[in-house]
This record gives sequence, C-alpha cells and structure tokens, in this order.
Amino acid sequence: MTKRVVLIPVYNEEEHLEGLLARLRQVYDDDVLFVDDGSVDCSAALLKQLEGPRTRIIMQPENRGYGATLLRGFAEVVKAQYDYVITMDSDGQHRPDWIARFFREIEQGWDIVSGSRYREETDGNGSAPPDRRRINVEITRLVNEATGFALTDAFCGFKAYRAAALAKLQLTLTGYSMPLQLWIQAKALGLSVTELPVSRIYDDPNRRFGGELDDPSVRLAYYLETIQEERKRWNV
Repeated sequence: MTKRVVLIPVYNEEEHLEGLLARLRQVYDDDVLFVDDGSVDCSAALLKQLEGPRTRIIMQPENRGYGATLLRGFAEVVKAQYDYVITMDSDGQHRPDWIARFFREIEQGWDIVSGSRYREETDGNGSAPPDRRRINVEITRLVNEATGFALTDAFCGFKAYRAAALAKLQLTLTGYSMPLQLWIQAKALGLSVTELPVSRIYDDPNRRFGGELDDPSVRLAYYLETIQEERKRWNV
C-alpha cells in the first residue's frame, strides 16, 4: 500500500492553521505532519488541538529557520518509510485542492515535482512583490545554468518528492536558501525534476523574511553564496 504524507512547516501562523487543516481534510484523507519552528504566538497550542490519528505534530523548542523545519520533517518522512511527501506552506499561499495533482504527477516516476507560480497563468494569480520577483528571476536563471532543469520558479515551497530520492540528498542549510542547495544536489545526483503550475497568491504583500534578509541586496547575496558554495561542493 502506498504511503503518502503532507508536510507543513509552521512559524507563527495562528490565523491560518485551523482553516488550512479544514480545507485540507476536505480533499485529502491521508497523513499530515506539521512541524512547528518554535512559534511564539498561539500556533503551538492550536496544533496540539488539531493533533489526531492522521495528524501528527512535531514541536521544535526554538526557532531554527525554514530549512531546518523542513529537514526535521524530511527525516521523519524517511524514518517512517513513506513513499511520497508533499510540502506546502501554512500561510494560505498554497491551495490544498492542488494536492491530488501533485501526487498524481510524482507517482508517474518523477523524483521531484515543484510548483511554479510563473510557468503559466492559473486562477487566482496575484502580483508578487517586485523585489521578490526580481530576485526569483535572477536566481532561477542561475540555477538553470547550473542544472539544465529549465525551472521557472526556484523558490516555490509547494513540492512533491519521492521519499527514496529525498533520502539521497545531503541537505544541511537551515535558512531560506535550502531550496537552492536542493536543486544543485538534485542535478549532481541525477534526480528527475518537473514543474506544475500553481496559483500565485500573495494575501500579505508586506510579509517579511525577518532580520537582515528583509534587505533585498543582502538576500540576493545570501542566495548567490549558497549557489556558489554548493556548486563547488558537488562539482556542478
């Protein structure tokens, strides 16, 4: 029997969690794994209330970063011997009704199916903040030069993975640049990659990264360094 799980990283998302799980359960009956990254709002308390037979919660005692939260979840996915995992954000930007499409696509034999907010226009397409779009275009171009994947969105968190392929990756980065490490390693390991178009939803255009990464120039330099270091590490 095929084992599937949806992995959702959480950090200070109290206003979205109940609605997200309710919408998710309207279209998806299998396992859900929430990983809370040391939230300081009411997210942890809400997650404990949502926990049940098909809904598991992992609490990280302190905030370690977006990448660290996913890595914690990936370790659980591999340990529990799931066949496939979908990652989606907890802030309302990823629509649960796309989950079935991701599972259908990954089960065609791909190693990674990545959502793209820019591959083609779909319903609900909004406008990305200009600095985010500009950096996404530049970084996606550099990732494609290194990998040949022809991606259109290097940063979308809505993805499906074959767990056996996920287990081959040696991901270590705990911050927002972890997806760039993922792409370079996927190329080095010969993983197969495709994209699915997804809705582009920005309900809060003022949403922040936090700290110095709110400065677009700092954020771009941070991403460039990750690509350079990972290419050197894997000879890509």
